[in-house]
Order: sequence, then C-alpha cells, then structure tokens
Amino acid sequence: MASVTSINPYTGSKITDYKLHTKKEVSDLLEKAKQRFESWKSVPYTKKKKLMQAAAAELTKNKKEYAETMVAEMGKPIQQAMAEIEKCAWVCEYYADTAEKHLANEIIDTDASKSYVAYEPMGVVLAVMPWNYPYWQVFRFAAPALMAGNIGVLKHASNVFGCALNIQKIFERAGFPEHCFTTLLASSDAIAPVLENPIVKAVTLTGSGPAGAAVAEKAGSQIKKSVLELGGNNALIVMEDCDIEATVATCVQARFQNTGQSCIAGKRLLVAASIAEEFIEQLVVAVRELKSGDPAEEDTFIGTLARTDLAEDLEQQVNNSIAAGATLLLGGKRQGAYYEPTLVKDVTPKMAMFAEETFGPALSITTFKNIEEAITLSNTSKFGLGVSLFTEDVEAAEKFVSQFEEGAVFINELVKSDPRLPFGGVKESGYGRELSAHGIREFCNRKTVYIK
Repeated sequence: MASVTSINPYTGSKITDYKLHTKKEVSDLLEKAKQRFESWKSVPYTKKKKLMQAAAAELTKNKKEYAETMVAEMGKPIQQAMAEIEKCAWVCEYYADTAEKHLANEIIDTDASKSYVAYEPMGVVLAVMPWNYPYWQVFRFAAPALMAGNIGVLKHASNVFGCALNIQKIFERAGFPEHCFTTLLASSDAIAPVLENPIVKAVTLTGSGPAGAAVAEKAGSQIKKSVLELGGNNALIVMEDCDIEATVATCVQARFQNTGQSCIAGKRLLVAASIAEEFIEQLVVAVRELKSGDPAEEDTFIGTLARTDLAEDLEQQVNNSIAAGATLLLGGKRQGAYYEPTLVKDVTPKMAMFAEETFGPALSITTFKNIEEAITLSNTSKFGLGVSLFTEDVEAAEKFVSQFEEGAVFINELVKSDPRLPFGGVKESGYGRELSAHGIREFCNRKTVYIK
C-alpha cells in the first residue's frame, strides 16, 4: 500500500508515515459523503449553528495541540500557528451567526405574485488545499460550505496530512454527523478521478497556477463549478507622505509573517524615490531584528520554509536578480530549508524577484517618481490578488482604487483575509470569492422561484 512520509523541515527528522487511501476506499468515502448529504441538507440552521459554535470552541480549547502539528509539519512559528487556529475559530463563529441571513430567500419585485431567489446547497464539494496555512485555508471553505448544507471532502497537501486529519477530528469532536467532512489521504494523481466521480458537484482549490489550471480544466470537462485562489505578487506602495515608522512595521509584517510563505504577502516594495533612503535604512534595521530559529520557541518569528526545495527556488530567484543588476542589502544565505530574511534593492520589472512570485522571506525594492508610475509598476504583473498603499492623504488615495488591477486594495494596511469581506483575485490569481456572503453563495444553487 502506498504511503507518504512526513518530515519536520526544521529538524529534518521523520514524523510519521501515512498510508494513502486506495481507489476503493476513496470511492467508498465519497459514497458515504453522498449519503450524508441527503440528511444534512435539510438540517435546520439552529442545529447547524450549535455544531459550528462547538467547532469554534474545540479549536479554542485545544489550539496548542492543533498548532503544534502545524509547527512540526511545515515549520510555522508557534505563536503564528496559534493565531491561525484562533482565526479558524473566528470564521466558524462568523458563519454560525450569519449563514441564515446570507442564505435567506432574496425577494425580487416582478410581475409575479411572488418571486425570489433561493440559495440551496449543491452537494459534495471537493477542496484541494495547500500547506502554507493548513488550517485556515480549509476552514474558510469548510465553515460556509457546511453551514450552507454542503458536504466537504478535503484533499490536502501531502506534507500536512496530520493537520488534515486534525480538521476532520475537530468537526467530529464538535458533534457533526459522520462524513459531513472527510479527509482523503491521497496523492495529486487522485484528484482527477475524484472530480470525475458524479458524486462530486464542485471543487475549490487554493494553490499554484499550474495546479489550478489542471483542476479547472478537469472540472470544466465535467461541467462542474470551480473556485480558484492562486498565486499573488502584491505590491506595497509607499508614498512620500506616509508615516514611515508605522509603514515600515506594517511592511515587515506583510512580507515576513509565516516566513514569507503567503499568496497575499507584500512581495514587491515600491517606495517613493524622495524618501527611499530613509525608509530603506529603517527597514533594514527592522528586518535585521527579526528572530530566526526553532519554530517551536515562542519568540521565533522566522522559521524554516516548509521544504528544502522551496528554499532553493527562492535562493535562485534572489541570485538571478542580483546577477541581473540588483543590489543585496541584507541576507541572501540559505542553510537547508532555512533562508534568512533578505532585502534586495534596485529591482526592475524584468528581474525574477519582480516578475515571479517569491514564496519566502525575501523582499524586492523598487523606487518610483509619482503615483502614476507606482500604479503602472504595481499592475506590471500577471497576478492580481491585492495591493497596499501607504499615505497620509487617504482621500486622494481612494480616488486611485479603480486603477489597480487587483481583487483587493488596502490603504495603510497589509492585505489580509477577513470573514466579513470577500476574498479572491483577478488575472492569474484566480476567480471566484471566498468568505462573506459572496463566499457562502459560491457553492449554492441560486434558484429562481416565480409564483403567479
């Protein structure tokens, strides 16, 4: 029987082996998910609300237990890991409180005696999820999907199978009926057959562009709904009238939290030429002070990357940019899966660190003369997930919002996901939305009802 070995990226030691589900086991689990849907879809909101609140309570009660699995499997620093678990509890509480309102019949005035839109669950939804936020990426799908009456089936990244099994355990401990949420221990090769199974009605994927394209192609061939949340190359635009001290702090958090392994991280720092020298000087000091080390220690901010090959990829992007004329200000060294916090200035749009997504603790720095040039630089990307703009003149900044080719514009804040706001991108950052009312309706049949 095929298996996957889980390796701790910080110690390099083996955690455990996971036996992959066989084709028959996957088929049986999907059948059980289908059967569960028949009863789950009609469970009243009051009952689902209590269960989702119980899931939030379970996350809060045992957050250290769940966080420690994250630390071991993908190297996330423990304080950031526990914050991720707390955010998962928040999204459970949010949808427990709001799902009924978001999915209430929407009355539309027409020539009918009565006409409205009803939001009904689709059925079994497959979630293909990445390792970088191994709980949050799943819960921001699972909480709304289950509250809407759907069934969740998870195919998680193979290096975080422990987290994947924990998520199933959380729902079971909360009292959800068996097979409301199921984790498949399967390789990437198993995704296509699962999508071909008529039991699966839709798919959501968070991950790389190639993975998203492959899943979307397969879903399209089956005429099945898909939502894609893919890569990002967010710009941090620093205007000359910004609060420098506050902006430096926010930019450091935006780039280096989760050891830089985030699709919505600020990866390209665009700073006004008139303040560039002062801003970069303060930035170097702040980044130099970030503590690297054992992710299990509470004061560690920078851990390892999730795998050595990821650190090697980042190292090559930095080295290629320097070879093309960029200037290394700080860092640039790798040891195994660890890559030290790195700053590189004089980066141009043709260099790897600008044109490609960098997934790790390395920030490129480019200067601009005016807001028009900054917008052009920001939009010079195949991605369109989000952008941050830092300025004291908020009223003027808001006038430029429509010029950014992004799914989100944040002024004086890093780009982040919030259960109350829709989350997603444009261009090669994907399509569809997660979170808020928009997210819970993605996997609903928006049924028109007309009565005369």
